[in-house]
Amino acid sequence: MNRDKFLVAMLRSCVGISAGIVFLVMWFVCLESFAAFSGIGPHRFVLDDSWHPTEDQYWLIPMLVVSLLVVAGSLLITAPLGLGSAIFLHCYAPRKVGWCFRRMLEVLAGIPSVVYGLWGITVVIPAIQQISSTGQGQGMLAGILVLSIMTLPIVAVAADAALIAVDPSQIRAAAALGFGKRAIMWQVMIPAARRGLFAGIILQVARAIGETMVVLMVCGNVPVLPESIFSSVRTLTVNIAMEMGDADGLHRSSLYVSALLLLVVVALLMMLHGFLFQDREARRS
Repeated sequence: MNRDKFLVAMLRSCVGISAGIVFLVMWFVCLESFAAFSGIGPHRFVLDDSWHPTEDQYWLIPMLVVSLLVVAGSLLITAPLGLGSAIFLHCYAPRKVGWCFRRMLEVLAGIPSVVYGLWGITVVIPAIQQISSTGQGQGMLAGILVLSIMTLPIVAVAADAALIAVDPSQIRAAAALGFGKRAIMWQVMIPAARRGLFAGIILQVARAIGETMVVLMVCGNVPVLPESIFSSVRTLTVNIAMEMGDADGLHRSSLYVSALLLLVVVALLMMLHGFLFQDREARRS
C-alpha cells in the first residue's frame, strides 16, 4: 500500500513538473512579447504595410497566413496517405511485409529534418523548376511537399497504433455478423480508433507548424503574401530563426510575438481536440 501511495505521489509530481515547465515557457514568451504590444501596438502587426523592423514596419500577417497554408497543404497530403498506409498494414499486407513497412516508417520518422531539407534542395526544387511558370523552385509548393514527406511517417505510425488499440472483440463480433474486411475497417475499426487517428493528425500539424529547417531551406524566405503556390514565402518559425540573432529592443520583442502566435495556434488545436471528443463522450453518457 505504501508503495502504491509513493508511486501515485511520484506520478503527480511528474505531472506537476511537466505542467509547470509548459506554464513557464508560455509565461516567458508572453512576458517578452509585452514590450512589443505596449511599444508597437497589436494593431500594427495586422495593419502595417510590410515586415521591415529596421524601418518600423511589423506586418506579421503574411508569415502567419503562409504558416497555416503550408501546414494545411501538407495535411491534405499526409492525412489520407497515412491512414491508407495504416489500413494497408492491418488488412492487406502480409506479415513480413507489414513488419518491414513498420520498421521503415519508424526509421523515416527519426530522420533529422535537415536531411529532408537537403533532399528538397536537390530533388524537389529542380523538379518544381520544370513546371513553374516563373522557373523558380523555391517556394510554398516545395515547402508543402517536403513537409508532407517528413511528417507522413508520424501520421502513419500514429494511425497504425490507433488501429492496433481497437478492442479485438469488436472485430470478431463484426466478422461473426458477416462483415467483410472493408466493412470492418470503415464501420468498426476507424470509428473506434477515431480519437487516436485525430491525435495523430494533431501531432502532425504541431510538428509541421513548428518546423524551421525544412522551410528555411526550400521556401525562399520572402515575408510577403503568396501570389501563387510557387511564390517564395517565409513562415513564422523561419522569421524567428533568421532574425533573432541580430535583433534587439522592439524588433526582438516582435519576434516573441511570432512565437506567441505559434503557441496560440497549437493551443487552439489542442482545445479543438478536447472539445470534440469530450462533447461526444458527454452525449454517450
